[in-house]
Amino acid sequence: MDFWKDAKKRKQFCYSYGAFALNGMLALSVGSLLPFVRDARGLDYAFCGLIVSLHSVGNLISSFAAGTLPVWIGRKKSILIFNFFYAFSCLLLLSVQSRPGLALAFTMTGLARGATSNFCNTVINRLAPGKASIINGLHAMFSVGAFFFPIFLMVLTAQDTGRWTYACWFLAVMGVISWFLYLGMPEEENVSGEKTGAGSGLGFFKEPLFLLCTGTLFFYLCAEQGVIGWMITYFKDTGLLDASLSQITASILWVMILAGRLTTAWLSTKVSKGKLLLLMGLGLVFFFFLLISSTDTVWIVAGILGFGYSMAGVYPTTVSFAGVIIEKYAVSWSFMLTMASIGSIVMPSVIGKIAEATGIFAGMSSIMAVLFVDLAFIIGLVVYVKKHPENGQG
Repeated sequence: MDFWKDAKKRKQFCYSYGAFALNGMLALSVGSLLPFVRDARGLDYAFCGLIVSLHSVGNLISSFAAGTLPVWIGRKKSILIFNFFYAFSCLLLLSVQSRPGLALAFTMTGLARGATSNFCNTVINRLAPGKASIINGLHAMFSVGAFFFPIFLMVLTAQDTGRWTYACWFLAVMGVISWFLYLGMPEEENVSGEKTGAGSGLGFFKEPLFLLCTGTLFFYLCAEQGVIGWMITYFKDTGLLDASLSQITASILWVMILAGRLTTAWLSTKVSKGKLLLLMGLGLVFFFFLLISSTDTVWIVAGILGFGYSMAGVYPTTVSFAGVIIEKYAVSWSFMLTMASIGSIVMPSVIGKIAEATGIFAGMSSIMAVLFVDLAFIIGLVVYVKKHPENGQG
């Protein structure tokens, strides 16, 4: 952590970690609040799938725009514009009854989330390029926020489900705090490709490392957003778990993701990143199968625990492999994040459509196929990095 000696970089590091924790709360609010919004507004599965996908649409738009807009207006102004939607989306969710209004609110949550993901990952990658431990630490902070919100919501709604609106007010306040964190963050120097010396072209599309990392992230995000967006609704509607336990499954998932990311951050300094990524890919397949095929509470919880632990380091470890591409090409990260985010847009709607037609169990089971494809990309990435260690820093 050589950057820690520089006061400006140290502040960028701390503020990025704090903002990412608040982003975790926002991200988990989508799946956690969905059952309450659905009941309060009388929504069907198909529309619920649509608004979860619209969250991902907003995520995609801002992920790309927040990576390219800084070339013209600066990185700080860009994140301040997009992060405004954090608080505003929560206030909109509280005040609207119509479906178009709800669709807009969920889209705005994605606009705020995607910009933060782009901004914080870029800042940390520049402070510590290719350092899986530092990037895993950033994503561990996301897990802290993601773990906290479902528990907070469960406590609020334990006696009165109508209190879900208080959680929206709480998120609005967190959105304001998040905006002020960015306002106080020191400006980055050399954000454009011309200033840093990074290539501004699209040559990264010819790089196998770029394609393998993007494919891995695409199918991982399909599975992640599918599970995050639908898991609580799945357990609640199938009756496999009671309502309160269904709500807390999200926190169980994210406490394991937090534990896994801390473990991965430590192990990545001692074990090959390729081996870790492969183990996580295998774990995703095995534990999701256990989760979806079980009817006993003990085995369901075991599946959630193992799946969350396996999820932990896939995204940040893959991003750390892509560090050399991100440094080489100025806009490669925006393209990678945008293309990968399409997966998180498509999958919730696919699950919703299948659930509407054949039931929620069939919809959730479709994630299994996605995980097998993701494992194939992980294997391809690990093999490529082993053959080209200078590109994968592996």
